[in-house]
Amino acid sequence: MSERSLLVRALWFVLVGWWATPAVVNVVWFLNATVVLIPLGIKLTNLVPTVLSLREPRATAAPEAARRQHPLLVRAIYFVLVGWWLSWLWANAAAFLAVTIVGLPIAYWLFNRLPYVTSLYRFDG
Repeated sequence: MSERSLLVRALWFVLVGWWATPAVVNVVWFLNATVVLIPLGIKLTNLVPTVLSLREPRATAAPEAARRQHPLLVRAIYFVLVGWWLSWLWANAAAFLAVTIVGLPIAYWLFNRLPYVTSLYRFDG
């Protein structure tokens, strides 16, 4: 998929992204809270910046980044105790900032760190 022009991305944000992003964020949180649907929720988490402004989805971590991940058990315990509720607050704060336009750069920064806040998952890039 090729990079979209700034004009197309801006139009998407104005017409769709600003209202669709909070909806997707809350669907992701619901999927993650069900535990059974966590894999789908995690995949959708990576697509939140795409919903916001058609930003290209990030690739999964490179092999060297996979070695730097926290152990799965640690990530699972973190998710159960902290990640599920903190990611909801984090993502909704980012969605609110995105609609303020002035807060859009901060919202991108927050959305880019959403996988880590949710489950301590590190992305490269």
